[in-house]
Amino acid sequence: MNRRETGTQYEERAAEYLIAQNYQILERNYRIRSGEIDIIARDGTVLVFMEVKYRKNDESGNPLEAVDIRKQRKIIKVARYYLYQKKYGDVPCRFDVIGICGSHIEHIKDAFWA
Repeated sequence: MNRRETGTQYEERAAEYLIAQNYQILERNYRIRSGEIDIIARDGTVLVFMEVKYRKNDESGNPLEAVDIRKQRKIIKVARYYLYQKKYGDVPCRFDVIGICGSHIEHIKDAFWA
């Protein structure tokens, strides 16, 4: 399995986790030229932009640590475009990160701010 297929598999697992937590999945792999957001969902009235990171084990470090400031800026830029494109007005938003290490899922709400 290549990296993209592996990523898709774990993004699916993250989406299943979110659905079980009563999130409504709106978009998956939303892409524009400057970047991508793995999952866009609703948590009640809040629009949530999610980055999903996977590691087979913790030898390569915690997957949550892979969302550095550079990656955060890209996600924020793509999120702004999404809000503009979909003509969202003043909707509450947040940025979450889901880390999957082996079989363990960790969900950090409000992982960073725009």
